[in-house]
Order: sequence, then structure tokens, then C-alpha cells
Amino acid sequence: AHNVLSYKSKQEALDGWAMEELIGHYVTYRKLASIQAFSGPPANAPSADPVEPPAAAERLLPEAAFHLYAVATRHPTKLFAQLAPGAPHPTDWPGVYDVDWGSRRIRLIVLNALTKHPRNAPWELFASQMDRIRYGLAHYQPRSRAARLLRYHLANIHRLELPTMAYTLEDFKLDTYRMLIDDFHALSPEERQALLERMDVADRLRGLAAEERLRGLDAEDRLRGLDPEERLRGLAAEERLRGLDPEERLRGLDPEERLRGLDPEERLRGLGPEERLRGLDPEQVKAWLNRTGH
Repeated sequence: AHNVLSYKSKQEALDGWAMEELIGHYVTYRKLASIQAFSGPPANAPSADPVEPPAAAERLLPEAAFHLYAVATRHPTKLFAQLAPGAPHPTDWPGVYDVDWGSRRIRLIVLNALTKHPRNAPWELFASQMDRIRYGLAHYQPRSRAARLLRYHLANIHRLELPTMAYTLEDFKLDTYRMLIDDFHALSPEERQALLERMDVADRLRGLAAEERLRGLDAEDRLRGLDPEERLRGLAAEERLRGLDPEERLRGLDPEERLRGLDPEERLRGLGPEERLRGLDPEQVKAWLNRTGH
């Protein structure tokens, strides 16, 4: 139910003091987890049947609920020299040991000694031997954008060109933008503005669905830096005109465009007699009067 893990990279030594630290963190964590488990539901949680509090001896969660792991990139030579005879127990898996330390048994994993197998690919990413790193990058299947970014960064740090790792610079940029959009609400106004200014319009929108493009942005942020055509692209006529008063809707249109689609009565509505007759040939007016008997 609970796992406590200590990791030492190739620059760090997994020694006796590191094991003591792991035990110390385990003790603290076990106490906190026990307090949380036995303190009952939060005050705002739905009411449930009352649970009888455990006896004093049961105030700590059982040891069996906690496993401890010590992970080292390179073989911990110093630690093995500090272990008591019979303390390390090799397992059936290369690079994996069970180590007795005090009253606890700790699972020790040495990354540079693991069997090369797809299930070990995540561990191989943190090895120090280049062939293992290449193997891990080639076989690791990330399940999140953050993991894909991590894999890309590791490959870039080691300048590895792996034909089997189908992840391009465009994929990297797209994943980065999506993560920034997800966390956009947490940025300050100044950080939002700086981010938008550094991203051109094409980069902001490339490969993002409509909801992803706008998620977390207020109205000003959505439109900032876009020219009028880009702001209106894809909007229906009703959406473009919504919120505009009549003068704004007609501004810039010539008379023919303003009147297009209106029947004669709508075109003349609101005009006085003189305005309706202005521009008409007097002879045409007289002929109409004669025909209608006026």
C-alpha cells in the first residue's frame, strides 16, 4: 500500500548514511500515514457509520503495508563493504537484491546491472552506460505528455538519434504548448503576456483543437496579437455581428451592400415623402400618378 524510495544517480553514492536516511523518511512517513488513516474522514466529508477507534497498540499502520526501495545507478561498492555478513540477498533478477538493514529488509536495485528487457526500460533511462540509455529510450513507451517531454530531453542531452523513437521537434513543441495551456491559469498576467508574445500565431494554434487553443484564456488573451481576419476566421455571420449596434454593423458598407436583401418597403421605411422621391425623374412620377388616377 505504501512505497518509500531513495534514488542515487551516478554522481551520488548509495552508502550506509543513505540507507539511514531512507529509514528515517520511512519512520516519519509511516507516522503521518497512520495519523491520516486513524483520524477519521475530513469534517466536510459525507457522514458514515461510526468506526471504533483502534487500540493504542494499533495506532501505527502495520509494517507489512510499507516497502522500502534503494535505487542506485552504479553498483554501491561502499555500501556492500559496510553490510554485515549475510545481509545482502541476491534475487532471481540480475541487479536486484534484498538487503537487511537493522530491523528492515530493503529492496536494492542497481540500474547498470539490470537485464535489458522492455519492462525495465523506465529504469534504463537513468542508467549511466550509453547502450543502456539508448535501449531505454528506444523501448520506453510514455503514457503522458510530461513523460514524452522527459524522453525527448534525455535523448537531446545525450545527442542520441534513435530511428525507433518517433518523436520530432514539432511533437515536442506541441506537447510543451499543451502543457502550458493546461497550466495557463496559474501564471501571472505578466507571465501570460510574455508567453503569448514569444509564441507566434502559427505556433499558438498548430495542431491544437479549438478547445485546447482557448482553454484558460480570457477574452483579451484569446484575441491579443491577432489581426481582424484571424479573430473572425471560422465564425458564422451571426457570431461576427453579435454585440454590434446597427451603425457598427453597417460601417464601411456602400449603399448597395447596405440595402441588399431588403424588400422595397424595408428600404423606404422611416423616410419622409421628399426623401423617398429624391432622385426620381419627375416625368416618371407624373406617369405613375396618371396611371393610378391621382
